[in-house]
Amino acid sequence: MNKMIKLAAVAAATASVALGAGTANAATASATATAEILQQVAVTKTADLSFGSLVPSTSASASVTVAANAAGTRNCGGLTCSGTPTSAAFTVTGASGLAVTVSGLSGLTALTGPGANMPISLSGSTLDMSSGSDTLYVGGNLTVGANQAAGSYTGNFTVQVDYQ
Repeated sequence: MNKMIKLAAVAAATASVALGAGTANAATASATATAEILQQVAVTKTADLSFGSLVPSTSASASVTVAANAAGTRNCGGLTCSGTPTSAAFTVTGASGLAVTVSGLSGLTALTGPGANMPISLSGSTLDMSSGSDTLYVGGNLTVGANQAAGSYTGNFTVQVDYQ
């Protein structure tokens, strides 16, 4: 019985040394958690897209284009054009130096009014957000039917800008 007590004592001592050895060799390190909050992207409309006043051809459909630039440069194709064209303009602000993507320009497919719908496709300028702000210009190509009915034609589109 004495021998059993001795064996139990030796086993307990060995376990104690083994556990103590693991604790003596433990290592620790710390880390820092961080987060950077970026300015949200904001978009503000400053001008609407206008093709001006158009006189349709009597014999064929024709296209008029307004460029996606500050001047709103217009190409009248086979139409008679008057009035001042403008590209749509949006002020975009956000974090400096971060790339952004523009979506929503394919949402408008036609202008509607008193006559047949007129197909439209939109295009946008590229944005340089290196300073945290730039202007997005949106132009388009509008197809006017032969003998298109007189009147006002409209359509709405939404521009969305997100960080890449």
